[in-house]
Amino acid sequence: MDTGVPLVIWSTLLEQVLKSEYLHLDLSEATISGVRTEARQGAEQAREDGVDPLVTGIRDRWSGQGMAGGPWPFMAISSVERLHQMLKKALDTELKRFGLSRTGYFLLTTLALIGAGNARLSTLGRILMTHPTTVKLTVDQLEAAGLVERARHPRDRRATLVRITAAGRERVNAANLALEDPAGALAPLDGMHRALFEALQPARLAAGDLEL
Repeated sequence: MDTGVPLVIWSTLLEQVLKSEYLHLDLSEATISGVRTEARQGAEQAREDGVDPLVTGIRDRWSGQGMAGGPWPFMAISSVERLHQMLKKALDTELKRFGLSRTGYFLLTTLALIGAGNARLSTLGRILMTHPTTVKLTVDQLEAAGLVERARHPRDRRATLVRITAAGRERVNAANLALEDPAGALAPLDGMHRALFEALQPARLAAGDLEL
């Protein structure tokens, strides 16, 4: 059940349950509001102390709560998923200023990196790991904005090429510069982008991401 309650608030509620301050876990808005300030203060203190709530809230309680196996598979997947959700929110905030969706941004960047600046719809879907319908709809939006254009494949009449325009290159370059801005939505990761990529790379390749 997803109650929309942040992990740090869950952790605070759980701590109070363990201290027997609540005989029953009340998830009403009043109860959550009652611990929200305490949770935020705890989160701020945790950041200052370098404490990770995933460690204190999950790993350190795993065996004590009778959980089978080790906590690391759950913690690894949870860490990636939580970071993914936070990055999506930050990226959406930044890209909105440029009239781009996440898929649109990735698609434009992909086209800009291809020597000829064009690719088949099917190729874009494979590279972006995105459903063909989503790719087509995204191309429709980008084409309407003048950022890409469709063209016939010179050797395959059944295939359609998508080509980035000069305006598309200008737009995606502006977005890429904004993502590096230390005052932008991705500011918490300033200076960490390469380290983050290199930390995730072994796991990504081991999972089978070996082909573009």
